[in-house]
Amino acid sequence: MPRSTEPATVLPLARPPEHIPAGALATVRRKAKRCHDCPLWMHATQTVFGVGPAHAQVMLIGEQPGAQEDLQGEPFVGPAGRVLDKALAQAGLSREAIYLTNTVKHFKFEPRGKARLHKRANAAEQAACRQWLAAELLKVKPRLLVAMGAMAAQALFGARFRITQQRGQWLPLAAGAQGIATWHPSYVLRARDDESRERIYAELAQDLSLVAARLAAG
Repeated sequence: MPRSTEPATVLPLARPPEHIPAGALATVRRKAKRCHDCPLWMHATQTVFGVGPAHAQVMLIGEQPGAQEDLQGEPFVGPAGRVLDKALAQAGLSREAIYLTNTVKHFKFEPRGKARLHKRANAAEQAACRQWLAAELLKVKPRLLVAMGAMAAQALFGARFRITQQRGQWLPLAAGAQGIATWHPSYVLRARDDESRERIYAELAQDLSLVAARLAAG
């Protein structure tokens, strides 16, 4: 497929891919639907590409689609999406003004009876998918990036980044962008008890409030 001629060195990614698909955002989305660069496409229902304004100032980057995202073809439309919507509203951010995407674009799962249990994409699968995230970053050009979860945070800030220690801290990125990491909404759902769930959710909402404040400051 045609590759972008734009320099990958200006990408706010820890390790930009060597090749980036070319074309407008809608063109890249169509190309991603036909991606067979890793085995995940063989069992997933469809590619789950990013959604949102083509020139959004804020991009939220999750980890990988879940079962509902796989069926509906959009990020954050399942249980984690409902947690995110609540936190965005509490922070004063409009979902419609944000570009939402994932580090990996196909649902990886382990069959368990009739259920499909989420399974983390491995390093090779993440690397194969980085071209699509890179293309989204080049086309949307957000100035504020929010990495939700360890996979997304390490894609932006590098393998040594630890979300447990560096969550909620603004860091400079290439191309004049700024990035911050926070919990993935699914982490709220996986909390071991109500007290932990409330604490993690409060931290997620607090971090998103920092994004709203920086967006308003211009």
